[in-house]
Amino acid sequence: MTVQAHGIVKPGVTPTKLAVLLHGGAGGSGVVATETGLRFAQAGCDVHFISNRVPFRLVDRSDAHVWVHQVETLAYPLFDAPLTTLAEASRLAEVIETYGIQLIHAHYAVPHATAAILARDMVSGPKPAVVTTLHGTDVTLVGLDRAYVRATRHAINMSDAVTAVSQHLLERTVEVLGVERRISVIPNTVDLERFRPGVEPSLRRRYASDEEALLLHVSNFRPVKRTCDVIRILAQVRQTMPARLVMVGDGPDQPKAAALARELGVADAVTFLGAFPTVEVVMRSADVFLMPSEQEAFGLAALEAMASGVPVVGSTAGGLPEVVEHGVSGYLCEPKDAPAMAAAVLKILSDPNLKTQMGEAGRQRAADAFNETQVTATYASVYEAAWASITNGA
Repeated sequence: MTVQAHGIVKPGVTPTKLAVLLHGGAGGSGVVATETGLRFAQAGCDVHFISNRVPFRLVDRSDAHVWVHQVETLAYPLFDAPLTTLAEASRLAEVIETYGIQLIHAHYAVPHATAAILARDMVSGPKPAVVTTLHGTDVTLVGLDRAYVRATRHAINMSDAVTAVSQHLLERTVEVLGVERRISVIPNTVDLERFRPGVEPSLRRRYASDEEALLLHVSNFRPVKRTCDVIRILAQVRQTMPARLVMVGDGPDQPKAAALARELGVADAVTFLGAFPTVEVVMRSADVFLMPSEQEAFGLAALEAMASGVPVVGSTAGGLPEVVEHGVSGYLCEPKDAPAMAAAVLKILSDPNLKTQMGEAGRQRAADAFNETQVTATYASVYEAAWASITNGA
């Protein structure tokens, strides 16, 4: 982490006892939640991560300011599914009372903000502020389901502050949920020391020879990520030049992607790494990063690729154009247009100067527009305003 404590935490103004509710898996929201929390821990805050598992990106747990509280759910025959929200709320209430939590940062409206609001109502004594960050599918998928739309809107309206990771997501939230309250746009950020250019030849040769291009995809393999299109892109690129593909992450569409690779005859050119927390070492060895998503509220993995000096080929979906500048740090095509994306990959790979220019432009944009010190300071301001609204009885 590069963020410095100085100027971020103001004694008596910034809450210093934080609870972070998150999905612990390899998805972008969990990564952002973990790394944002760790930056505040580095600045001297006590940060309590609450999740159903140890967060994916929480590799080093030696920081004295970091706690992890796992949520255990009860499978009871009377119910069709575990009561996750109630279990999370109960666990959070215990943490609030035990550690004097001043602010809860819920990453996702449902179930995390819902659990936060419920826990706040449970506890005796001072009530913590609730800040909710919208990441995408909590609005565009879960939030639009008739069974959850009221709960999603309620979680947003009852939070003391709400942020969204892109302007696109803010606009979609207002449009589809009819939310009228203030929502601040705070983009995701990237650790520029962790994600940096610099090919490691010995590592790269694990996945591709010096004569082969190396393509990379990182996601949670949900349908909206269109991981099968990644396989189709590889197959088309290999018709023109030798190339291999590394796929990082895991999820429901991983078996489908593997089956399609066998069907298209490229299975030997694809490496599935599964959940891989040190993705940066693979990222900087790639030639092109692929993100053909059908929906993308932000595109954190694309930003990490840009910081690593790797051009991005992806879709125009959602907030991705707010991250990747088309024709500058990569190319964006219409969603579901795998042939166009394959052509864009070939254009980059066939022109070393273009590849270098795009990599450098992406790195510069990551440093200028998504600086982690600036973003963390913005979150601190949101925390301060939310906490003040509680302590002042507003």
